[in-house]
Amino acid sequence: MQDYEASISFLGTWGRFQMKVFFLLCVTCLPAGYNILSVIFLLASPPHQCYIPAHRNLSQDWMQASIPLQVAGQLERSSCSRYELDLVQNLSELGIRPNLGQIYNYSALGASAGVMLSSLKQEECKDGWIYSTEHYESTVVTEFNLVCGNRWKQPLTSLIYFLGGLCGCFLSGQISDRFGRKPVLFGAIATLSIFSLALKFAQSWTVFTVLFFMVGMGQLTSYIVLFVLGSEILVGSSRVLYSSMCLPFMYVFGMMLLPATAYLVRNWKHLSLLMAMPGLASLPLWWLIPESPRWLVSKGRLQEAELLLKSAALENGVEAPPVIFLSANVQQSDSKKGETLNFLDLLKTKSIRSVTLILWFLWLSTNVTYFGLSFNMSTLYGNPFLNYFLLSAVELPAYTVSSLSACRLSRRLSFISFSLLGALALFLIQVTLHSHPALTLFLVLLGKFGVLVGTGILYMFTGELSPTVIRNTVMSSCAMLSRVGSSVSPYLLQLAVFYEFLPWLTVGSLSVISVLVSLFLPESFGKPLPDTIDQMQVIKKFKFKGLCHQKVDGNSPGVQEPAVSETSLSEIKCSTAF
Repeated sequence: MQDYEASISFLGTWGRFQMKVFFLLCVTCLPAGYNILSVIFLLASPPHQCYIPAHRNLSQDWMQASIPLQVAGQLERSSCSRYELDLVQNLSELGIRPNLGQIYNYSALGASAGVMLSSLKQEECKDGWIYSTEHYESTVVTEFNLVCGNRWKQPLTSLIYFLGGLCGCFLSGQISDRFGRKPVLFGAIATLSIFSLALKFAQSWTVFTVLFFMVGMGQLTSYIVLFVLGSEILVGSSRVLYSSMCLPFMYVFGMMLLPATAYLVRNWKHLSLLMAMPGLASLPLWWLIPESPRWLVSKGRLQEAELLLKSAALENGVEAPPVIFLSANVQQSDSKKGETLNFLDLLKTKSIRSVTLILWFLWLSTNVTYFGLSFNMSTLYGNPFLNYFLLSAVELPAYTVSSLSACRLSRRLSFISFSLLGALALFLIQVTLHSHPALTLFLVLLGKFGVLVGTGILYMFTGELSPTVIRNTVMSSCAMLSRVGSSVSPYLLQLAVFYEFLPWLTVGSLSVISVLVSLFLPESFGKPLPDTIDQMQVIKKFKFKGLCHQKVDGNSPGVQEPAVSETSLSEIKCSTAF
């Protein structure tokens, strides 16, 4: 197992087999990307106001005046209250007119005579609401009236969707490490497609949230397993290109398709039907995508792995050795690989526990920032479909830069640099939010660019630090923490009640803390993937030179080199692990 990549070197890195797997896995990623923004468009909340029944026979003036005006940055009609309708109806029948000065801004000409609206009592929207159809024909919010007194159900629905992803990752990670990558991948795609289709038939908010939970379960699970499967089948430059650029590109392409689809199909029920189509079209690929040979070897299933690799050799037109994996090379590890590892094994030994806890925090913080930006985009000016298209499109250059960084720079340096860029943009938003809307949009896109490059690096970083025997469990546990972060993000925006810019300061601060924590991770750039927990790198050590360096006489060049050697020994003795 230690020489797995050397054992399969006869295949090369860019043969016909690798190209086929590369292409098919990228195509299979489309359903996951297509569904991630569903939480934005299905739960969009259009402008609304109280419904005034026609049978009330109000005069034209009272129809205009029945909804109170409120000041929220600018004068606008109340979304959740109206003047007491029985009283308004009586005044209308008596021919008493309202004072419309505030509504039509008559202050310069003198207000018209009539009842002062401020003296009238208000009531809630007892007859329901009317919703703007400027951008949406119908959404889940308008279907089940998730506004005003029921507004708390909006972020709760988003929370349930992300909790579905969390539960899916927790279960699928262990199932995938035990039974294989391929069954879990297509099980997740089937779950995503079937329950997206079922959303259309939801007759209540409760039923919708249950189905939406299952959609979330399939969405993230499929992407995580795709990432692991490709990372294990491909090697060398093909693996780096797949994990850092092409897989994320297809994911982003799916994300960009959904705003375009939502623009054309503005009814949430029709949109939910279309959300199921990419997944259903991907299911026949079961017969073309192979299981991970690396996983088969890790489970001691050498004959199956060799059969798969010899078939790949035929596709590539190369000759496979008669015996690819010598029993003597894997016998020692078979006993360990035969053991079933689970979620708790991530915390058993100091080496894997330290790395796991740091990775968990990084995934949590980056996803709070990522989804916080996505949810808050709805509050910015402009067309929501165009805004979210741009928010998705900015991921293409982000993943391009991520891929280039993966080829040239260390993982830790890349993550730190771009995370700091994203944090700087988030801090600057509070300066431009009200005065420069276009610049604010640019900063949001720049912030997401920095966060996304860091996220792309983090995916590779996590996969390269994790051993094969438990890699999918590591990735799934990190994805679970990412879903905790995304679940928190809708509620994080409620911090604006205490201080308008507190949400931006919070996510920016999390990015800075992530940079500091990432310093403790070992570097994985250019190093082979570990297959067992024992092969994992140890946590990063820091040297306190001021406390431990021996003094070197700078006037004696001849003794400079030995002095450095002695100092190095001192540094090793005085280094401190996290």
